[in-house]
Amino acid sequence: MRMMRGLFAAMLYGAAALGATPAAAELDAAEIAALKASRTGDMEKLIIHDAPRPRLETAFETGSGEARTLADWEGKVVLLNFWATWCPPCRKEMPSLDRLQAEMGGEGFEVVALSMDRASTERIEAFYAEVPQAESAPWRVSNLAVYREPTMRIGAEGGILGLPVTLVLDRRGREVARLQGEAEWDSERAKAMLKAIIEALDSPAS
Repeated sequence: MRMMRGLFAAMLYGAAALGATPAAAELDAAEIAALKASRTGDMEKLIIHDAPRPRLETAFETGSGEARTLADWEGKVVLLNFWATWCPPCRKEMPSLDRLQAEMGGEGFEVVALSMDRASTERIEAFYAEVPQAESAPWRVSNLAVYREPTMRIGAEGGILGLPVTLVLDRRGREVARLQGEAEWDSERAKAMLKAIIEALDSPAS
């Protein structure tokens, strides 16, 4: 009997080790309340949902034309930014997204900037090469990959009204928070908020 228990435990451990995606974590009421109370600065605009919204399923493409869906990021917390090359606020916040990816991007977190216009890959790459910023020097985006969705169907699926819009997605791709408009995403307040969301999502109680 003891041997059988040991074998069963080993099987459970092996299954857990093979799966890179944590269990379906959700923020509880206390965590949501604490996160809402901690919002300051740009993060005051962050809407934290009482329950996660379903993962968006519309496909988009990489700069080289390969199809992607948000399922490809399962296992990561994602900051999904909807933007367009013609959008002045998008231009203003893009460098902060690039810096955030440089600082926090890795196995557990990624910034995904998704172009929601008909701009070609070459146009987006040109935009990344020199992002004009008001009252500051141009910024060369070097940490963000090119993703585009020229049909804009994913915007309709996600209820995206106006740009920029940024979603915080849990490790199953579900939307747990949303910010309408621009933000300084690499500010100390923004990073603290994102880290608090990640910690709450990964807490045993979630």
